[in-house]
Amino acid sequence: MRPLAICFSLSLTLALAQAPLHETVVVTGTAEPLALDEIDRAVMVLPVRDQALVANTLVDFLRLDPSLDLEERAPNGVQSDLSIRGADFGQTLVLLNGMRLNDAQSGHHNMDIPVPLEAISRVEVLRGSGSTLYGSDAVGGVINVITQPPEAQEVRLRTAAGNFGVNQERGSIGEVFGKLSEQLTFSRDFSSGFRPDRDYRNLSLASVTHLDSGWGPSDMILAYADKPFGADQFYGNFNSWENTKTWFASLQQALGPDTSASFSFRRHSDLFVLYRDNPDYFTNHHSDETWQLSLRRSDALFRGGSLHYGVEGYHDSILSTNLGDHNRYRGAGYVSLDFRALHRFSLSIGAREEVYRSVAGAFSPTVAGGVWLSSRLKLRASASRAFRVPSYTDLYYHDPANLGSPNLRPESAWNYEGGLEWNPAGRVRADLTVFHRRVKDGIDYIRYSPTDIWRATNIANLHFTGAEAGLSFLPRRGQQIELRYTGLHGTQDAVPGIYSKYVFNYPTHAAVASWMAGLPAGMLLRTRLGVLDRRARDPYALWDLYLAETRGRIHPFLQLTNLANVSYQEILGVPMPGRAVVGGFELVVLK
Repeated sequence: MRPLAICFSLSLTLALAQAPLHETVVVTGTAEPLALDEIDRAVMVLPVRDQALVANTLVDFLRLDPSLDLEERAPNGVQSDLSIRGADFGQTLVLLNGMRLNDAQSGHHNMDIPVPLEAISRVEVLRGSGSTLYGSDAVGGVINVITQPPEAQEVRLRTAAGNFGVNQERGSIGEVFGKLSEQLTFSRDFSSGFRPDRDYRNLSLASVTHLDSGWGPSDMILAYADKPFGADQFYGNFNSWENTKTWFASLQQALGPDTSASFSFRRHSDLFVLYRDNPDYFTNHHSDETWQLSLRRSDALFRGGSLHYGVEGYHDSILSTNLGDHNRYRGAGYVSLDFRALHRFSLSIGAREEVYRSVAGAFSPTVAGGVWLSSRLKLRASASRAFRVPSYTDLYYHDPANLGSPNLRPESAWNYEGGLEWNPAGRVRADLTVFHRRVKDGIDYIRYSPTDIWRATNIANLHFTGAEAGLSFLPRRGQQIELRYTGLHGTQDAVPGIYSKYVFNYPTHAAVASWMAGLPAGMLLRTRLGVLDRRARDPYALWDLYLAETRGRIHPFLQLTNLANVSYQEILGVPMPGRAVVGGFELVVLK
């Protein structure tokens, strides 16, 4: 094995170029909203709404952070595995407005995000453990997809077409009725496929509602997504087919200025056919449901000190032709103390106890602190513990090539990191972070020979050590340049000669160069060149170009991906498409 990952990124975005870099407010990885400069953890904010014309899917934004590894089986978010800092896809937590989206059946479905891109305002990425605030799965990090209805009346319709039979229609209707704001969005993305059995049809609908009342803000989401797709080679040498569907509903209600209550419900179904031309040979149908209920409160203790605490309850269940019928409950309580003094020192101490019905409880403490060494230089450090409960696939799945284990133990991990942040004038920002993660009872599928069956196993200790460095600056209004690097080294205490399916599949080298700017005549341009060298694979480079006009009511756009027509695979054995061209226009009916 050669478990070394090095990533480098040069990216340019536009939304943050309109204001100094330190003004962004972050709600992920902290018990209360804080300016980005005040966060004592490694957090990155990816603006979405202001850049929708020069992006096609959420994946386009996630690729701007080199610590995020996206292993796509198909383009446009059909099915992608997301990992952070070398943690596998099951150790990454995905949230929608702070509510869990992770799938109880399999982490392969964690990126089945039901809301269209038009409903998303921004994405916040927490690199490192997040279990103290969010519970299971937040071992490598957290991404929080945040929606927000528009602040004024608007109607936007978008259509596009391209090669590989691509046909896209998207739309957004936003309205404000005094203290009530509402946004309805839809997205339809079809393709006949770049090769046989690689067709797909993505459909998603969402309603996002915000109300200001005497109690406080209320936010509600109703969403649905349907994704049937050809899955040739996705899980082996089979011409498979799959259809996943997601139903999601959430309500978040403030109960005065210091207390809030939240509820969410997610239902996900997965229909898998091993041979598309012979569905009777092997077909699985899984349907899982998850609900989450939380009550959170914050109290000011003294000047610069605050106490945050809350309780949460979870339930998930599955009905499956392969995995059987199962359910589990868990409850949790957390508390966090935050101290800030002299506009120079900050300290957060938190802990969470999560208790399971059939699994021993998990204790997840966190301590994070920062000190401004000068008005421009900040030092921060943190230590935290995280855990992950096995998915139902880890526990019970079986087919001719894979076998789960009902005796798996939950994973646990300690994360340590330290960093420096430099912000000299508001238009320049630099950061350096070193981190170390020690995983106990890591869950992976392993085998001892190429002909053996893959078996879910708790493997011995895993150690990951790495560094992240970034430089962001605004050369002029309407432009932002970002240079970012991530290096990672991993080892495991295991018997030599075993084959690992997921744990050591992160990139060894990656580089991204991207530039986006507002040009004359209302033109907006973003181009990206990415180079990736995954362990034990040949490196490859991908070049994308996005161009749009933003003036007036009709906004034509052009998207060119994989311009060099490179042959590449992000999942071994699953080819990805070559050069693709998509062009269309957005019509702004009302604004």
